[in-house]
Amino acid sequence: MMRLNFAGALVAAALILACGCAARDVGPINTVGSEAPPPTPKFITDGGDDGSTVMALAFSGGGMRASAFSFGVLTALDDIVVDEIPYRRSMVDNIRMISGVSGGAVVAAYFGLKGRDDYRDLDRRFLYQNPESTMHTSMISPIAISRAMAGGVNDRTSFARWLDRNLFDHAKFSSFRWPNAPTVWINASDIFNRTPFLFTYDTFAALCSDLDEVLISDAVAASAAFPVVFSPLVLQTRRARCQYERPEWLTRALADPRHSIRLQAYAEALDAYQKNPDLNYVRLLDGGLTDNLGITGFALERAAADTPHGPLSAEEAVKLRHFIFVIADAGRGQTEKWGRNMQNLPIGTLLTAATDTGMSASLRDEIDGLRFAVSIWRDHLVRYRCGLSKEEVRRILGTTAGWNCRDVNTIVEHLSFSDLDPDTARELNTVPTRLTLQAAQVDKLIAAGRQAVANNDRLASAVADIRRHAGVADRRLISSR
Repeated sequence: MMRLNFAGALVAAALILACGCAARDVGPINTVGSEAPPPTPKFITDGGDDGSTVMALAFSGGGMRASAFSFGVLTALDDIVVDEIPYRRSMVDNIRMISGVSGGAVVAAYFGLKGRDDYRDLDRRFLYQNPESTMHTSMISPIAISRAMAGGVNDRTSFARWLDRNLFDHAKFSSFRWPNAPTVWINASDIFNRTPFLFTYDTFAALCSDLDEVLISDAVAASAAFPVVFSPLVLQTRRARCQYERPEWLTRALADPRHSIRLQAYAEALDAYQKNPDLNYVRLLDGGLTDNLGITGFALERAAADTPHGPLSAEEAVKLRHFIFVIADAGRGQTEKWGRNMQNLPIGTLLTAATDTGMSASLRDEIDGLRFAVSIWRDHLVRYRCGLSKEEVRRILGTTAGWNCRDVNTIVEHLSFSDLDPDTARELNTVPTRLTLQAAQVDKLIAAGRQAVANNDRLASAVADIRRHAGVADRRLISSR
């Protein structure tokens, strides 16, 4: 037995040494250039319909649990038909902004790539597949221990490559640019600057890098790069002479101490990409470290806007009647039993509880902050609209009949397991945060997302009003023929 243990120890030591010396693929996932990259568009793309309803979706982190729940929410919205003339439209046709973190980023990116007509095969291509087949999932093997000590058990050759080959078909960010495409925000975390990292053109312009050339799979993998399980994905920023010019919002944020603290922190990070001599490489980890709900994109866009209606264009602001922001949150509720007694908590349980407590408090603050920001934005929209002349409104809408400058409804809805019956919520709260789940678990999570949409009274009320307005518009269209 002694000899076997000694031999085993030698094998383990050899594996650790060999693994520690092996090259790791963590990036860089971008290239720097000499030409000035394009900035982020000032406004989101105007929709192809009448523009009276604008939807924003944010899909939380939580591995495959979040992917399946988000997919259920998305398909439920797609099944809500709001108009049949001049063509069939569902709530999904109104999506102008879509954001995701970790597992939610997979769904957001796939919808952004495929659009409303071709995204539904995500279940077959991802939800019921086994992305973990290419990953080291045991944390007690010598190889895993060595890789963990070196910065992360899995590198870019695992989840990122699986996504590239099996789901995104080698597509780059340029593939998000199709007619009437929604704005897509993939969220990661910059662990040097301790800020959210958004895959936007402004961010990559500060890196002297072209976002269009970045693989979608790399961005999604960065968003899901949970510490230790994954190595950070790396971006290079060598302050190349690319004739970079700060966008106006960044200059304002750095100059005005009264600006949004969130926006200032992001502006300082982008400025560091250009000016910090100690920052040649940016390391990205899980977006959930800084924003597990994926709402940073809209918050920053609104804070950076230099118009009362941004990120909507002036024309879209006049057309708007309903702005609906839906957060699909697959975070798990409390399932622990240790509250029943006075026993001391083991260190692992204590650390988990402390982490969950901090994250839960942060999520509540984020949702409150988003609701406040949207409420203030509505006030600015109304003031802007009511300051327009009838001629300006007629130029945009073709008529002023039935238009009310104050008729703008904004809602922020947080969908989670708590919207379900208690037994279902308890069962889903036990689903682990992994990138592969059993088919039965996926089925229940999809159904849960659909049920969360069906149970939401404020969404139902907004849909009813959208349908009534569409009916009036349809009658006008028919009478004009």
